[in-house]
Amino acid sequence: MTGVAFSPRCWPRCSAWGATRPPALLVSPEDALASVRSAILLGAVVPGMRAEADRLVTDLKSLGETQRDVLAEREKASAAMTASLEEDRRMDLLLAENNRQNASSAAELQAERKRSEQLASRSTTLENLIRSLESEIASVRDAMQRAKEEEERRQQLTAEEREKARELAESGVPDKNRIAPAYAFSSLKGKLGLPAAGDILRAWGDPDGTGHPARGVTLATGPDAVVTAPADGLVVFAGAFRSYGQMVILNVGDGYHVVLTGMDKVNVRQGKFVFSGEPIAAMGEKRVASAAALALETDRPTLYIEFRKDGTPVDSKPWWTSKETGRARNDS
Repeated sequence: MTGVAFSPRCWPRCSAWGATRPPALLVSPEDALASVRSAILLGAVVPGMRAEADRLVTDLKSLGETQRDVLAEREKASAAMTASLEEDRRMDLLLAENNRQNASSAAELQAERKRSEQLASRSTTLENLIRSLESEIASVRDAMQRAKEEEERRQQLTAEEREKARELAESGVPDKNRIAPAYAFSSLKGKLGLPAAGDILRAWGDPDGTGHPARGVTLATGPDAVVTAPADGLVVFAGAFRSYGQMVILNVGDGYHVVLTGMDKVNVRQGKFVFSGEPIAAMGEKRVASAAALALETDRPTLYIEFRKDGTPVDSKPWWTSKETGRARNDS
């Protein structure tokens, strides 16, 4: 077998072709042409094969990265399932503890209710009742202490923080975490709405039917009317008191208390903080016989409203909005 030799006479011409010619092959004269054809074909095919190989390498790298991502996601999912199981277990424990505390709280509330009834039966005046409730009922005392601490905290707020709190209070969306009135009660004059829709039958200073001037407002409502809290406040008392009937007493801060009587049902408990406008009671079908409703010639349910400052009744008229000051006088 002999190789193919190039003539020196073609060297200049062949040297230009040599820069791009396929590699030299040892071939026999018989298949030299076939070998050249094979080399040309290989020269044409190899670049495509190399590009395909590069794509395959890229795909393999991508596949490897995808597999690593899948493994990482699987590990995350496994960790999430473990955490979820742990959270379920924690929630079960919390629910069990909550049920235990609810049972305990129910017993404590029942005990406090009985204690409040005892205080109400022994108290001869509203002032004595309020004083004894705020000093001897744990839920009321503790709530008042928390409210006091909250007021002290708010006094330390910056001007910007106070402005944000004011905007929130005026937005109509109450802060459900609030445990103290949004505003000082003395600053709310001319801004409060009556606790229920109705007509004022007896105002401050009118004869109360016993030869004395009235120390509150008597409002005639519709049957089953909803009674709402006129301002933010802490429920100091919710229940029956002597001839007043069903009563709710709110500590609205700033040394003020709001007393509401004449309702058929009370829907709050003492020690609870309520927001302005929150439903707290309901009227009955007709007037409840009580000390506050003496000499009223009406069968309509009547709600008695009394404001007290440091234990002394005060005229509530300055607090109501102008549209709430109209009255339908009693015929007596």
